[in-house]
Amino acid sequence: MKAEFTERTILTVLLALLIIIMPQCTSAPEWQKKNNELIKQNALTVRTIKGLPKTGITSNLEAGKVTNLESLPATTLYPGVNAKLYWGTGVMTCVLNLDPNTQIPEETLPVDRFMFVLEGEVNQLIDGVNIKMIALKREEQDGTHSGTPRIDLVYLEKGSKNALTAGPAGAKIIEVYSPVRLDYLQKAGAENIPQSNADISGPATPNIKPNQVYDLYDFQLTGLTTGANSRLITGKNVQISFISMDPGALFDKHIHPEEQTMFVLRGGCNEILMDSEQPMAKDDVVLIPGNMVHGAKVGDLGCDAIDIFWPARADYSEKEKARLEAFHAIIPEGAKPELIVDGKVTKPSLTFAEGPKWLNGKVYFSNMFFDQNWNGDPKKSSLVELNPDGSYRNIVEGKMQTNGLYPYKNGNLLVCDMFGHRVIEMTTKGEVVRVVAD
Repeated sequence: MKAEFTERTILTVLLALLIIIMPQCTSAPEWQKKNNELIKQNALTVRTIKGLPKTGITSNLEAGKVTNLESLPATTLYPGVNAKLYWGTGVMTCVLNLDPNTQIPEETLPVDRFMFVLEGEVNQLIDGVNIKMIALKREEQDGTHSGTPRIDLVYLEKGSKNALTAGPAGAKIIEVYSPVRLDYLQKAGAENIPQSNADISGPATPNIKPNQVYDLYDFQLTGLTTGANSRLITGKNVQISFISMDPGALFDKHIHPEEQTMFVLRGGCNEILMDSEQPMAKDDVVLIPGNMVHGAKVGDLGCDAIDIFWPARADYSEKEKARLEAFHAIIPEGAKPELIVDGKVTKPSLTFAEGPKWLNGKVYFSNMFFDQNWNGDPKKSSLVELNPDGSYRNIVEGKMQTNGLYPYKNGNLLVCDMFGHRVIEMTTKGEVVRVVAD
């Protein structure tokens, strides 16, 4: 009897423990209950994605909590390659700082890889050839213009050969892997790593070709919503959005089924995460699981960020398609710049052409004179009218140095008189009608 009682007692206790433990194993995340309430309160429509795999990967970011990149553990991926890694369930982002001349040895990529050069330069192995990739900033720290900014990027598919060497001054790059790179999880000390990757059953169509270097700024901006424009890079499993948000822009609470990570590059915002607002500034990152209620209030300086979606957002791709169709209706796809006038050899000579504007089938622009010390001279400056056949004439010469103009609604021109410190209205024959502002 005693043995039977003991056995029965043990079974009863085990059953009770199972009843307690099982709901905890299968229950939704703690934030989801509150999130469901907010979805109802804000009358938001929940969408789901069919065929989205259970990857078995746990993010190193707490859902809906802003974290600074510097607070994440540093991982040495290779000698001289120091990384900050963050990942969701389907995408891994690596922010790498490479010492001068550091090498990432040749490897066969286990998953798709996107690489962006943010600072410095690297030599990237592509199809067996080392190709130089660079970054250029828009301005130097003292405000001196340094030419057109540039961020080189490349997309390499799973199975490609990859190797990289940093330039003599080192480099800062961002790598995006989808699915998550499991060997990097091991290097980062993650636990409960699955044995293999789970891929998306219905991949998106990439908007870039593999093994080809692009400049990010060659991608047209797509208007996502009022106050937000983005350059979109779409792969089979992931979409990378380099988004610029206007100062003071407000993005109401919304949801989408795609998982999102947001990494701030410049400026800042108050990110609305369910029922809280959390400030985000440069190098802050946040994980927003699919259908988590969120929004944003952008600060006075605006905000530039990298949003990464898993899987790719079909609605964003449709907006990009419409944008490109409108763009190519004006400039055909594959069109290349054509030299119409070389002001060094034609007459009258052109020294510093500025501010072209289209009016009644002709182009009008300022022809400013500056010497080597950037001293202007109205007597050597002019305002030019350019015809479609490439012929042109000065409509005003030697009277003022204009530095910008605008076609007025009555067919005249509004012209900035640089040294006269005024804005004037002028006919296309060069006759001054009136002073608009002095």
